[in-house]
Amino acid sequence: MAVTHRPTRRDVARGAAALAAAALACPSFAQGSARVAVIGGGFGGAACARALRRLDSRLQVTLIVPGPTFVACPFSNEVIAGLRQLSEQTFTYDRIAADGVTVVAQAAVKVDAQARTIRLADGRTLAYDRLVLAPGIEIRFDALPGYDEPASAKMPHAWTAGEQTVVLRRQIEAMDDGGVVAIVVPAAPLRCPPAPYERASLIAHYLKARKPRSKILILDAKDSYSQQKLFERAWQELYPGMIERIALSQGGRVTSVNPATNEIVTDFGNYTAQVANVIPPQRAGRIAEIVGAADHTGWCPIDPVTFASKIAPNIHVIGDAAIAGGIPKSASAASAQGKACAAAIVNAFTGKPADMPRLNGACYNTVAPSYAFSLKGIYQPKEDQYAEVEATTSPVDASREVRQREAEQALDWFKAITVDTFG
Repeated sequence: MAVTHRPTRRDVARGAAALAAAALACPSFAQGSARVAVIGGGFGGAACARALRRLDSRLQVTLIVPGPTFVACPFSNEVIAGLRQLSEQTFTYDRIAADGVTVVAQAAVKVDAQARTIRLADGRTLAYDRLVLAPGIEIRFDALPGYDEPASAKMPHAWTAGEQTVVLRRQIEAMDDGGVVAIVVPAAPLRCPPAPYERASLIAHYLKARKPRSKILILDAKDSYSQQKLFERAWQELYPGMIERIALSQGGRVTSVNPATNEIVTDFGNYTAQVANVIPPQRAGRIAEIVGAADHTGWCPIDPVTFASKIAPNIHVIGDAAIAGGIPKSASAASAQGKACAAAIVNAFTGKPADMPRLNGACYNTVAPSYAFSLKGIYQPKEDQYAEVEATTSPVDASREVRQREAEQALDWFKAITVDTFG
């Protein structure tokens, strides 16, 4: 009788390590012949493409994006609250192209990892030697009963900046004074974990000035969240009685929705809101699944030193799509990962060992004009994942002058990262 060997955890770890090592084993390339393709033009992908060219101008770098412009998520909550225009969030790839990156404004629809080719939506095929995936997140329209893509026109998620941002803004503008805005928050992982609470804060700022009898209801699939004490302190100070949050243990997990009636069903009760902002669960962008870089969780396991996929050869994954341990899914983290990944690829092409990454991340949350707070961290690989090795957060009892300075720093950070990435 044949004996079946069940792979142990050590076997799996060895296999992942071998795959990561194979992914970095590059042949010697003649000058100027190495081709790196980057799929995804957000903060991670654009930063990676630009860094590759800056580190080695001989590389042939192609940035594949779905359209000619990118709409940034950071500060998009201010658009929803009427404090910014969507045009201030929109960036082109012109300066990246000027750096020598070939920008292809076509969606990637298929990748042949063995042949190392990418098929585009217009039928063209591109070849590569190394591929970087930076696809961001995709909304899971199959995860919440009653919520599908058509439903998002009635119950916008606004979790990808652009048209959805405007839909939610217009619904809030059209809402009667005294109405309820419900925000449905999924369980982790999700893009920018504090963003739903920043959104509630800025919507409250708008309602306080324009529709003061209105309320905001947060239905949350979590019991706690990042910077919770800071948010709660701000709500007591700025919006007393306007924001109510129902946590997981209080019955806040949403189990289904009805777009026809704007009804939201939870574990312990039903709610009807005049405006329903439904943020469903997420996963890595679709191309990650097509390539085979996403595992059963919907996210992409990576080697934390090189960002090489643990399950797809000759492919790296950065940004929101990656399973990166303690690093939050944010623009700041994606940018840092993109640059570190570029350095690892250049080292691999030249036969050098990868440097140990030390990534900086910053997360600013604006709860009103001239009122913000932050969380800053330094992250390094530890036990096959990223771990936070240093962290600085705003004090809960800071003065309004400190909050105002942090609001100014938040805007400075956004200007700096967008210029660094797109400017």
